[in-house]
Amino acid sequence: KEQHYSEQHSSLINKAYQTLLNPLSRGLYLLELNGVEPAQETDCDADSVFLMEIMEINERLAEPKNEDTLEEIETLLKVKQEELTKEVTAAFERDDLQEAKKLLAKMKYFANLEDKLKNKKIPS
Repeated sequence: KEQHYSEQHSSLINKAYQTLLNPLSRGLYLLELNGVEPAQETDCDADSVFLMEIMEINERLAEPKNEDTLEEIETLLKVKQEELTKEVTAAFERDDLQEAKKLLAKMKYFANLEDKLKNKKIPS
């Protein structure tokens, strides 16, 4: 019984750690704690400049595999996520949950691009 209890708690602790480790999941969890629904995909649609940037990166990822291009995209995505993480942190610090929600929606888009990039980098 004690071992089962220990395993359950260990699993919960691991899940909590993983949630808090990643800026996106941590931010989404903080929104949830504050009773704010996460943004839907369509919430970013008003920001046409942002959407154009996402489309351009998607198009570059769709091109035939080129290591230099992939490295360039990887660096760009890392910089964008770091900038957004700082902005989200600042939004939470000033208790601007709606701004945090918008920024986290953008982070989701970049996280999806990072997943596509990882899949593209896997040798086929």
